Amino acid sequence: MAEVEVINPTTIRITATLEDALTMIKEASDHLEQYAEDIITICDKMPEFDYTYFCFYAYDSASLFEQMLGIDPKQYLSFSMNAPDAFFYTLYGGMNGLYDLARNYLEGRKLA
Repeated sequence: MAEVEVINPTTIRITATLEDALTMIKEASDHLEQYAEDIITICDKMPEFDYTYFCFYAYDSASLFEQMLGIDPKQYLSFSMNAPDAFFYTLYGGMNGLYDLARNYLEGRKLA
């Protein structure tokens, strides 16, 4: 699980690793129905951020991110995230691998 450091009552610092990206991919894969929208949003929007500057809150795609953290960062006024580029590239690759399944799930849900 990513490390969350409380700097003060309004600020946290998050440190994530490659293993955290793998955890997020597994969680998304195991609970595709729950995270289908996050998967699609991450895949569609990460390239706009050059993959490594992605903000999960910019597009309301943070439920998977919050699951990894074990806390709700929205309880704080600000947070910073430190993660190696490998975290973001791995996360994108994993979400891209789940993209078609997520898209098919959401399209099927709309038809029902």
